[in-house]
Amino acid sequence: MKENFIKNEQLNFIKKQIALIKESAKSNVPQNVLAAVIDLANAKILDLFPNATKEQQEMLDLSKPKTENEYEQYIQRLSEYMLPFPKITEQQLKKMFPKQKKLKLPDLTQIDHSQLTYLSWNDLRSNKKFIVFELDGNMVGIECEFTSNSKKNVCSICHGMGEVVYFSTVTKAKKARNPDYYKAIGNLICADSSECNKKITNVEYLTTFLKESLGS
Repeated sequence: MKENFIKNEQLNFIKKQIALIKESAKSNVPQNVLAAVIDLANAKILDLFPNATKEQQEMLDLSKPKTENEYEQYIQRLSEYMLPFPKITEQQLKKMFPKQKKLKLPDLTQIDHSQLTYLSWNDLRSNKKFIVFELDGNMVGIECEFTSNSKKNVCSICHGMGEVVYFSTVTKAKKARNPDYYKAIGNLICADSSECNKKITNVEYLTTFLKESLGS
């Protein structure tokens, strides 16, 4: 039985390693240097999958592809083992944001869940950005205020350059001696979450941000 074991951000990371290998090859570096680049890429990829079976390790091996077509076939095969973003219903989303009585939801039928690390959408009427992510095995969601930014900058989630918005949210953290205490945290994030999902290679910042926002 085929076991899906690759997450969206992991496949993005693998694609990034392929790009580095291709760049080195085009630079006509010595073969021993190119071999070292490939070995390092392989080591980094295997670090992402500490529990990979022998068959999965062979599948991930980047030393085999040599041509553009072979790299495309390599990515295509890995794509067949993608772990899709958990299915979620409109009713579940509404329960995550009970204070939003007129919650504008994305069209879930038009979203490719295999290319999602996190689900996000904007509500331009209220200047809200919503983020949903599987955190420690549970689906969680937060809402953020966002302010458009006409300049390109680095996204704090995917670390890629692109059109961004400034977003902020009030954390649920409380202080016993000060019931009125609140803390707002924010940063820059891709305006288009679908583009962000194509570039994200790790969930470190996203996980930290959500835990801090949720006070967990």
